[in-house]
Amino acid sequence: MTLVQLEYLVAVDTHRHFATAAEHCFVTQPTLSMQLQKLEEELGVQLFDRSRVPVRPTEIGKEIIAQARVVLAESKKIQEIVQNQKQELSGELRIGVIPTLAPYLIPLFVTGFLEKHPHVQLVVQELLTDQIVEKLNHEQLDVGLLVTPLSNKSIKELPLFYEAFVTYINPAHPLAKQEAISPNQLDLDELWVLNEGHCFRSQVLNICNRAGTVSGQKGHLDYKSGSLETLKRIVETQHGLTLLPELSVLELPNEKRRLIRPFEEPQPLREVSLVVHRSFLKKKLIQALQQEIMASIPEEIRNRKKEQVIAVK
Repeated sequence: MTLVQLEYLVAVDTHRHFATAAEHCFVTQPTLSMQLQKLEEELGVQLFDRSRVPVRPTEIGKEIIAQARVVLAESKKIQEIVQNQKQELSGELRIGVIPTLAPYLIPLFVTGFLEKHPHVQLVVQELLTDQIVEKLNHEQLDVGLLVTPLSNKSIKELPLFYEAFVTYINPAHPLAKQEAISPNQLDLDELWVLNEGHCFRSQVLNICNRAGTVSGQKGHLDYKSGSLETLKRIVETQHGLTLLPELSVLELPNEKRRLIRPFEEPQPLREVSLVVHRSFLKKKLIQALQQEIMASIPEEIRNRKKEQVIAVK
């Protein structure tokens, strides 16, 4: 049994396809298949049910694959020990970021991080929360930037800051005359929200204290969006209102800032965290990322305490 065989084993489990796994391991499919066959012969068990499409691990295969992931993670710690002795950080850091954070948070820190650590390659993917967690569990990402808590035992959460929600209101809407908004004034029939699958949608509905569905019917327009920027434009050009995270309105021009109304105290907010797998590696890189993000966040947000406001879960 070799580490290479275990890497091939984990790759097939991750991609559920021999050819795709071989491509990601930079070997030919016959080479990968031959090595896995040798591993099965050595162990005396069948690791995959090859009659199914996509290929699936057998019951004993699931247990062996889980242990293989542990062995590979431990072996990588040897490389990390060596890396930690070097003064200069280097290597690849794979980051997953949810869509309601990516366009507003990434530009704040990415330039400064790369200037301080020129030998680090950042690979950033915009993904939904469930996709980030799945990729962390399959070691396809090193760290995620998303909203917590997740209540997932396989994931470790490193809270960064607490971001307030604001309302974004069409000037013709009656609530636009108020200085601040109370959550109980929100009407779902007038509220533009993201598609299902976005955690931000669930948080918005929680602020409204309603678990019901949103029809999406706004007069003659039925629009399902996955973009906060699209929701802004709809509010500006049509009617109604939407809820936005604080970072998304920091750079708005003055003529659009007049559409923003804060919530009454205590403000609803969301907890933004770095998340990693429980057995995560690249600790120094992730620590450097954490420091750069915190340094880039406006002081008002950085210094906000969770106890001061109501957290949206």
